[in-house]
Amino acid sequence: MVETRGGEPDDGAAEVLDRPLPDGVRRRVVQIVADAFGRLTVAELPAQLRQYARFAPNRRAKFAGNAMATALEGDTLFRQRVGEKFREAEPELSGALDSGSPPPAADPLDVAAAAYVLRPPGWVKLVTAAGEEVQRAHAERAGEESRAELERLRAELAAARELTRAETERLRAELDSARKETEALHRKLRAALSDVKRGEAALRKARVEAEAVRAEGQTQVSAAESETRRLKARLAEAESALEATRKAAREGRSVEDMRVRLLLDTVLDAAQGLRRELALPPVSVRPAETVDAVEPGRMTPKDIAARALSEHDPAILDQLLELPQAHLVVDGYNVTKTGYPQMPLEKQRLRLLGQLSQLAAQTGAEVTCVFDGAELVAPVLLAPPRGVRVLFSKPGVTADELIRQLVRAEPPGRPVIVASTDREVADGVAKAGARPVASAMLLKRFSRG
Repeated sequence: MVETRGGEPDDGAAEVLDRPLPDGVRRRVVQIVADAFGRLTVAELPAQLRQYARFAPNRRAKFAGNAMATALEGDTLFRQRVGEKFREAEPELSGALDSGSPPPAADPLDVAAAAYVLRPPGWVKLVTAAGEEVQRAHAERAGEESRAELERLRAELAAARELTRAETERLRAELDSARKETEALHRKLRAALSDVKRGEAALRKARVEAEAVRAEGQTQVSAAESETRRLKARLAEAESALEATRKAAREGRSVEDMRVRLLLDTVLDAAQGLRRELALPPVSVRPAETVDAVEPGRMTPKDIAARALSEHDPAILDQLLELPQAHLVVDGYNVTKTGYPQMPLEKQRLRLLGQLSQLAAQTGAEVTCVFDGAELVAPVLLAPPRGVRVLFSKPGVTADELIRQLVRAEPPGRPVIVASTDREVADGVAKAGARPVASAMLLKRFSRG
């Protein structure tokens, strides 16, 4: 047996703890060692603990807890020294444990930790009882928490049932309202179908009447044509009579001349009245204009086909930029990655902006170049060239959406040209009234100079 500092045998040293030290007891034991640590000399400390001699008690418990617990369990002399310091600090609790009657009001964890350090007879039972007490207290707390959680869940269930009942009543009311509204809509639908049927009947009647009016009009046209032919015959007769009258006048027959003149005037007046009655329009087409030929200065269909531009001809872009107040919007990275994707992004931007500056100077059109801000790893320090507006999309906004915003911002009627190969961008700006062109067309225009 190991002797205590009084020379008496340490009966508790023969006892062995057959289970791990409870966590609560272990924390209290480490705290006792940390408190006694500072009152021991460096020579009295085990070799593995001397590096923590200058630590504060709280830091010792935090950083050297495992080392102190191991030394306390394996080094009997160190445990006895710690026990002596504990006896000096807690004489009442130490005396009660030596007498075998721990204070009933003391914390079981403190009693078990002190018993583990001092090792009085029966210390294993005290440590085991403390662990069981902690487990019991933990179980009671868990039971209380479970009961509280059960009560809370019951309250939530009751609230949910009440909410479900109220929601069911509301849905029933809405269903009744929807049924009434559906019945009203059915009645309106039946009335509308009746109106449609009456409208169809009225339409059929109007068509029949229109056919009758058309037939009557054709009859009247036929009658007018017959009357015209009759009048033309009478006019021919009048002309013949006039010629005879002129001949008779030359022969001195003045009476016959007067009669023929009177007849001619009558026929002319009748013809003028018929023209006013029929409201005949003046003749606008001459017979010579009906002959198919090519007039000087006009292009034939073959000439027009020869002058048509290809869909990818950059001359189309020149024609668009010649429109008054034209605005060219360029999808920057779409153009650069189509023309020179092997270059770094910074050089792509500089090359494209230089070409756009030349194009703006040549055409006088407004030019805006849009880049995707998501491609950037840092803010761009860039001086836009003359005649070119440079925009980067904000975080969360793509360059495609920024281009559509620029197109929507323009007034209706202004010519806006968008250079991009992205089909979604092209379709979107076309719906907004802009004219999409392929990036390859813009690159061809650059290469032409």
